[in-house]
Amino acid sequence: MDKATFLTRFLLSASLPQLDPSETIKTHRKAAVLIGLVERRHGLNVIFTERARHLRHHPGQISFPGGKYERFDKNLQQTAIRETNEEIGIKPDHINIIGELAPLKTVTGFEIFPYVAFIDQRFTLNVDLQEVSTVFEAPFTHFLDRSNSYKQPISDNKTRRFTHCIPYQNHLIWGATAQIIKNLQAMLYQG
Repeated sequence: MDKATFLTRFLLSASLPQLDPSETIKTHRKAAVLIGLVERRHGLNVIFTERARHLRHHPGQISFPGGKYERFDKNLQQTAIRETNEEIGIKPDHINIIGELAPLKTVTGFEIFPYVAFIDQRFTLNVDLQEVSTVFEAPFTHFLDRSNSYKQPISDNKTRRFTHCIPYQNHLIWGATAQIIKNLQAMLYQG
């Protein structure tokens, strides 16, 4: 999928009902992530990070750049931009936010606000190895293909639930990141 096609489908779908953030903010900590899309010769790529293995929460998991809202952030969009810059060094002037997805509540007590952005392909990385072990790009078309994902049962404190899983090369994207991808996928197919 190229940039123009994505933009058209995304903007046509933007009128889908979104969750009202005021309903859940009191019980969940706020966080924001950036779904960064880079235009390459073959189409759009998505930027992912692999969290550092020494981290206390979610070590080694594949995620979008992002993190928790801080009081000094003007808004959640700024949180996504700031965290992307801090984690992987993409400068704010290389990030063009085009919209957002409905927030996602997690079992770990966060409400994640995903922002979709085009990233200037001339960006440079400056990875904070205290937070991120690697950064990679993957073709967006891989994530549009529903056959590239499956549901996996997981158990947590005697509770059985399911999580989406999306393998890509030697990476397994699952949990909140996979759910955000599935939400974006559903939004683009409904538009």
